[in-house]
Amino acid sequence: MIIDHPLLGPCDAQEFTYKGDACLIDRPEGLGDGAEAAFHDYAYLRDNPAGLHRELWFHEQGDRSWLVVTRNTLTHEIVGVELARDVARSRGRGR
Repeated sequence: MIIDHPLLGPCDAQEFTYKGDACLIDRPEGLGDGAEAAFHDYAYLRDNPAGLHRELWFHEQGDRSWLVVTRNTLTHEIVGVELARDVARSRGRGR
């Protein structure tokens, strides 16, 4: 499988480590009502979709960047690749 890195171009998927669902970017706030339940869901509950899914990948054997890869879990076709920092910034995180 080839991952088209936004900065480096096409890279073999073996250079990367799969790190899980891209929803991990949306870490819940640690204070306030319902924080314990929100962290439980964040840490333990994951979707297992058939079809398009957004995933976190770490370029371990390259520039050590984090990517959000949108991939079809049925065909393994990659339909989008973004830098995770850009995804987090667009959601108001990581400032």
